[in-house]
Amino acid sequence: MTEWLYEQDLVSQKYRILIAHEHDQLIRALASDLGVSVQELRRYMIEHIDMILLENIPARYKAAVAAGADADDPVARELGRDIFSRGIPLIPNQQMEEILKKIKERIEAGSPVPEAVAAGKAMVREVILR
Repeated sequence: MTEWLYEQDLVSQKYRILIAHEHDQLIRALASDLGVSVQELRRYMIEHIDMILLENIPARYKAAVAAGADADDPVARELGRDIFSRGIPLIPNQQMEEILKKIKERIEAGSPVPEAVAAGKAMVREVILR
């Protein structure tokens, strides 16, 4: 058999997943937290996450929150390290660890924690907007 059994371009199907009620609410909250538009976050997710993972994003987010994501590290928790790199893998773990390291260096240099976390979220935002 030489014909495709499924669509090669899954953008429209991924988009339909992301605009479902529960997904839409979560994406709007994540976009607000990161300071990106909903459309930019959707585009990034469509390009970087497969359909099976997209369908499970709300459950993965709830599981990460229920598991106490980064409970032992308040800076990582404020940045959303586990949520953005493991729960909803928007950023590779290694890249997130580099961002967290830079934030902690800023804090050690005397920067206030909220300011350092905001700078870290700006770095996460930069990765998404590339």
